[in-house]
Amino acid sequence: MQQTEKPLEMLDQRLHNLDSVVTALEERVMRQPVSFEVACLKCGSIVQVTLTGNARLSTEA
Repeated sequence: MQQTEKPLEMLDQRLHNLDSVVTALEERVMRQPVSFEVACLKCGSIVQVTLTGNARLSTEA
């Protein structure tokens, strides 16, 4: 039992660290607008789409 306890504890810690990194990255991205341009297949005109996020992300423990 002790042989599996330490590796599981290490895996849990690594998953927690990964979750923290992903959450921090998501919060940074949500503060900045993301825009892209798409060309219409019929007329060739370019349409610019801009997405902005205004959300407060929180983690519940």
